[in-house]
Amino acid sequence: MNGLFPVMVGGAVGAGARHLVGQVMLARLGPGFPWWTLSINIAGSLLMGLLIGWLARSGGSDTTRLFFGVGILGGFTTFSSFSMEFWTLFERGQVAQATAYVLASVVVGIALCGLGMLAMRQLPA
Repeated sequence: MNGLFPVMVGGAVGAGARHLVGQVMLARLGPGFPWWTLSINIAGSLLMGLLIGWLARSGGSDTTRLFFGVGILGGFTTFSSFSMEFWTLFERGQVAQATAYVLASVVVGIALCGLGMLAMRQLPA
């Protein structure tokens, strides 16, 4: 339970930041392409890499990892966690598992999102 509070507070900060970035980018670039999501995912992945690298060098606390990594970056984008988990598998030499993880996450995730949308459209209004 000790880790729950930093995750919750960080998650609120990250979700708020995601909303604000999305609103600014949507207003500036328009709705033609989801630049906001792409930018957030890319920035979140870079920030996760920097955080993990910094924590490894500094021996940062578990609370710091939970607040920034799980909380803020988790609220900002789960794509950052996805990216980190891929690299963890890859660096362990589990290339097949890393590849399967990417393919399953992307292909199955997109397919199930579509299935969920289709299922909801079948329900009466």
